[in-house]
Amino acid sequence: MENQDPNRQNQRFNKNKNGKGLMMKTAIVGVVAGLIGGGISYAALDQLNNSSMNNNAAQTSISSNSSKVSKTSAKTSGSMTAAYNRVKGAVVSVINLKRQQSSGSTDFYSIFGGSDSSKSSKSNKLETYSEGSGVVYMKSNGKGYIVTNNHVVSGSDAVQVMLENGKTVNAKIVGKDSATDLAVLSIDAKYVTQTAEFGDSKTLQAGQSVIAVGSPLGSEYASTVTQGIISAPSRTITTSSNQQTVIQTDAAINPGNSGGALVNSAGQVIGINSMKLSQSTDGTSVEGMGFAIPSNEVVTIVNELVKKGKITRPQLGVRVIALDGVPEAYRSRMNIDSKLKNGIYIAQIESGGSAAKAGLRTKDVIVKVDNKPVSDVASLHKILYSHKVGDTVDVTVNRNGSEKTVKVKLQGN
Repeated sequence: MENQDPNRQNQRFNKNKNGKGLMMKTAIVGVVAGLIGGGISYAALDQLNNSSMNNNAAQTSISSNSSKVSKTSAKTSGSMTAAYNRVKGAVVSVINLKRQQSSGSTDFYSIFGGSDSSKSSKSNKLETYSEGSGVVYMKSNGKGYIVTNNHVVSGSDAVQVMLENGKTVNAKIVGKDSATDLAVLSIDAKYVTQTAEFGDSKTLQAGQSVIAVGSPLGSEYASTVTQGIISAPSRTITTSSNQQTVIQTDAAINPGNSGGALVNSAGQVIGINSMKLSQSTDGTSVEGMGFAIPSNEVVTIVNELVKKGKITRPQLGVRVIALDGVPEAYRSRMNIDSKLKNGIYIAQIESGGSAAKAGLRTKDVIVKVDNKPVSDVASLHKILYSHKVGDTVDVTVNRNGSEKTVKVKLQGN
């Protein structure tokens, strides 16, 4: 598995349980800032058509004895209030629970092969760590299925869901996928009062009216609805670990909206809210730029997650970090050629994995794959994900100042 640069730090702020000191938890990811990863963090743990949709727009058809989501035609409605009513009971708050933990400091070098000086301990008491949103999209085989963002539930020791009526129930993680930032949860079907329908994101046009429904700033503001338009039906963005094609909207999206619904005037979910741009690369403050994962991609991924619990993608079997994420002070200790400016440093190699079998070593720096330059994790994944598990790729590395090319048979993640 190729993990993203751990030197990218999440900015965490607090909201104590009596509502004082309300701030948001964000993650800065390259150009895209403000990955709205679960909304609010609590101090106890350290802390997003009116007229454009046509009658051929697709929606989700739910079968009571099937775990698959398919698309069928649906009628449209011109009222955004009516659209909201079609989804409000299906949009829930997702609560990420963690056990209290105290830890010592961890040296940056120790993460990449040095000694681990960290010490940590966990209590048995679960505390609310963060909150996000989710969408109930299916009721099948005694379960209600909820789609949310992977980053909303990432690292959780347990997950709960707060329904529209305020009742909180336990949820189980069915599967999750970090590359698309999607996850599926399940709850007892007896708690499901409404399921949402997916629309066809390929039919979207700039200027269409949409609403975003979720829990900005947490469950205290559950079922909040904001309105805007489709700013761009398809936009490619680059995060620290991946490239994604997303829907851009100016509907207000805030921390806690992660995993919530982006809805057209027909009341169909055409995207799962995931990110917002809060700051440009030059530090300029940005407003009205939110991003959602297109519904067509969501349908494909959630079907696979329900079926298999994971998405299998080709991997090298290494843990890496981009050179631009390595502090200068650590370069010599990590044996990085001082002349290298771009590349992917191999910090760890999976025992018995593809990279190990091909002869790659820790401290090698990947500079090319299939003769294409790689400078960050996103560019590496772009090349790898164009292949299938079992394909062989040429990997060029810098080892002790000299380049070496080896053939690596890609493994599944």
